[in-house]
Amino acid sequence: MPRPAHPTSGLAVAAVLLAAMLFGTSGTARELGPDSADSLSVGAARITIGSIVLWSVVLANRRREALPSGVAVRSLGPLLAIGGLGVAVYTPLFFVAVDRAGVAIGTVVAIASGPFFAAGLDWMFRRVRPSTAWLRGTVVTVVGATVLIVSVDSGETGVDLLGIAAALAAGFGYATYSVSSKATMERGLASTIALAIPFTIGVVIVLALSVGQSVSWLTTSSGLAMALYLGVVATGLAYVLFGYGLRRLTSATAVTLVLAEPLTAALLAVVVLDESIPATGWLGVAAVLGGLVLVGRSASRVGRRSGQVSG
Repeated sequence: MPRPAHPTSGLAVAAVLLAAMLFGTSGTARELGPDSADSLSVGAARITIGSIVLWSVVLANRRREALPSGVAVRSLGPLLAIGGLGVAVYTPLFFVAVDRAGVAIGTVVAIASGPFFAAGLDWMFRRVRPSTAWLRGTVVTVVGATVLIVSVDSGETGVDLLGIAAALAAGFGYATYSVSSKATMERGLASTIALAIPFTIGVVIVLALSVGQSVSWLTTSSGLAMALYLGVVATGLAYVLFGYGLRRLTSATAVTLVLAEPLTAALLAVVVLDESIPATGWLGVAAVLGGLVLVGRSASRVGRRSGQVSG
């Protein structure tokens, strides 16, 4: 007899949306931090602290979620390494994209390309075909995010092909990290461990790239507060929530839901930084919300079908 579906898909959607909202606070936190902090050293500090938080959660849960054996980790080594490279690619190249192509274009291309890269990787390596409902919701969300960010941005930065390439590479790196982490979860790793190991690999690479960058801003109260917030809340806590959702959703769905990030960033800019959103931007807000609802409903339908099959 079929069992009713457990409401885990709804909780998973909520967890990823909350994670995206926390991701979206990063820009405002960075804006309120010291001007002397360069993007690469901020990124390195952020993911280093975030990695410590993830491992702290792993150790706190070791009684409920046993740490994997050395054999298990070695068997998943290639997937974990690929995920680590994804983290290392996304973090610095996102900053390159924003610096060269501008905040609006860099953010739109990087974040909006991620879901489609994730869907392609899911189909190629895991044979998970995206649903029509997911595609419809994702397209609406991407269009809304594009309208919102471009309408808010007041810069006149021209198109920089290297910046666009960096943004696409950043989107591919984030999708790679998400898909590979999902694959290791399916092979038995706890969600936080599946995120923490490749995250740590990415930290080592990014720290190596940031050698020579000044970190004197960390000695100031505002700099330390910014680093702790970005690392503990906007990275560590956010990725714990993201991992919970990613374990229960498809990679493409989880990465699409992260498109709530630019929505949060734009609204915080209005409330905290006294920026304004023009009328076209509010149309973008409505489209993002509508698209996220469509994606969330498609995930819930998949969850109900899974619940009906099991039993």
